[in-house]
Amino acid sequence: MPILEVQNIEKRFGATDVLKNISFTMEKGDSVAIIGSSGSGKTTLLRCLNFLERPNGGRIVVDGQVLFDAADPKTQREKEIRQKRLHFGLVFQSFNLFPQYTARKNVMLACELLSKDKDSPYQATQDEIEATAAGLLARMGLGNKLDLYPYQLSGGQQQRVAIARALALRPDILCFDEPTSALDPELTGEVLKVIRSLAEQKTTMVIVTHEMAFARDVAGRAIFMDGGVIVEQGPAKQVIDHPTEERTRQFLSRYAGE
Repeated sequence: MPILEVQNIEKRFGATDVLKNISFTMEKGDSVAIIGSSGSGKTTLLRCLNFLERPNGGRIVVDGQVLFDAADPKTQREKEIRQKRLHFGLVFQSFNLFPQYTARKNVMLACELLSKDKDSPYQATQDEIEATAAGLLARMGLGNKLDLYPYQLSGGQQQRVAIARALALRPDILCFDEPTSALDPELTGEVLKVIRSLAEQKTTMVIVTHEMAFARDVAGRAIFMDGGVIVEQGPAKQVIDHPTEERTRQFLSRYAGE
């Protein structure tokens, strides 16, 4: 059974169709790279998966459970939507850390808030939350940065804190929205190294990226989007090195030197 089924997702903003009949599936442990030009709908798709946007049509199914069905209002109640977001972790391109909290506290905060909610499926003791945060930051190579604030960290270190934060709630699927786009080139490698390690550990991931060489070498599958539709999808090496669609070839021609 697929861990994720995206079925005929549609999204409109006013009269503009941003996503048109988007469908794909993922198995547990898969890494899927979503590539395409700016404005192709990649980030909107991630936001729909994380319920930061409500699709106008289609269904989202995780591990056999229908989380969202545009035709079924019962799946769209706000209280349940908040719980359903826990199936996904999202790493933003601009880090979105809380500047007033340390790296450790940034990772702990959502866990602490959810553990105080008796209706939340996530429950942990304070000691467990602290140990999880410390362990995840160590896994990100930041074991000696626990008590530093975001302004004391480089961009690459801040993004690794953001990855640890997204992992803290043990999501079924980890999503990245252009995770290196806000970084200086020399800091990009350290974040890509972490994502590569997560892929090797069979973390289920959806990665919106403009790093074609990275997508080809790390992702198992690639999806090329253009104009709000999926133009081509398949094994990452095949899509990126030997695309079958002319629009995909045109897009990838700019990366021919990679």
